[in-house]
Amino acid sequence: MSHTPITSFQEIETEWQSVLQDSPADTLFLTPQWQKVWWDTFGEGQTMCGFSYPVDDGVVAIASLAKSGNTISFMGSQDTFDYNDFLIRLGYEEGFYQTLLECMENQDFQNLCLFSLRDTSPTLELFPDMARKMGYTVEIEEEDVTSGIALPGTWDEYLALLNKKDRHELRRKLRRMDSQSDWKWYSLSEPTQVAERLSEFISLMRQSRADKDEFMTPERERFFSNITQRMAELGQLHLYFLDMDGSTVATSLCFDYGGSRLLYNSGYDPEYGYFSVGLLLNAMCLKDAIEQGLDYFDFLRGPEPYKAHLGGQQRSLYQMVVTKS
Repeated sequence: MSHTPITSFQEIETEWQSVLQDSPADTLFLTPQWQKVWWDTFGEGQTMCGFSYPVDDGVVAIASLAKSGNTISFMGSQDTFDYNDFLIRLGYEEGFYQTLLECMENQDFQNLCLFSLRDTSPTLELFPDMARKMGYTVEIEEEDVTSGIALPGTWDEYLALLNKKDRHELRRKLRRMDSQSDWKWYSLSEPTQVAERLSEFISLMRQSRADKDEFMTPERERFFSNITQRMAELGQLHLYFLDMDGSTVATSLCFDYGGSRLLYNSGYDPEYGYFSVGLLLNAMCLKDAIEQGLDYFDFLRGPEPYKAHLGGQQRSLYQMVVTKS
């Protein structure tokens, strides 16, 4: 079967967007814009080895892959992409996987690492057997969990979805804030405003947890700066802040894509931990999503307890390693 190597994101952007919209794997992380920013920030030392898969009526699948040493993997990384997969229009899966295996035969590599696959992915369902039949070893393991909640039409209906204890706790925390402080929350989405306040977001993120402080290397900081600018330009970003008695004490970075709001990262000042300012601001992001008429609130990867307290339903993410025997 034919395939066309991908050498730049721009030249295939139109076909890419079209396949993405028709693919069950459709997510912000698989847009050519997100991938380009990632590649420009982290791509050094790797080579692009992805391809598009055309049939008579145009491109029906995209494999966005990069090679480093003798390993081929999805473009992206687990710490900056919450979901990953191949983009395939329904009905073309088997032809595409077959072509992928043929391409792999011609590549000098040892491992194909496919990470951050959602539990519903056809790649998990169909690809392992096809690869094993061609003599590859396939190992699949749980990589992480992710959670989210389908949004109802109103905040009251949302509260009714929570279990009794979580609903009571959330209302109690909101009442405590109202009675003991002068607080407000707001969001910025315009590129210049976002750029001006990004350092505050990063500072609160670092303060909130030791692992977030370690995560924020200079390279990742550059990625955050570039991705927030690009997404703000596309009108898909909301940077939230919570101010209490005149000080900014919590922040959340959200992206809106395809009817969903994705809570990408957040932070707060631990001195205000008593007021649960981090959880309350995330609840306000969710409330705002309901008011904007969005369908789904995605807490993204990680097992943090606050996600369950706000109604998140947990699901597994998997990674698959295909090895030449």
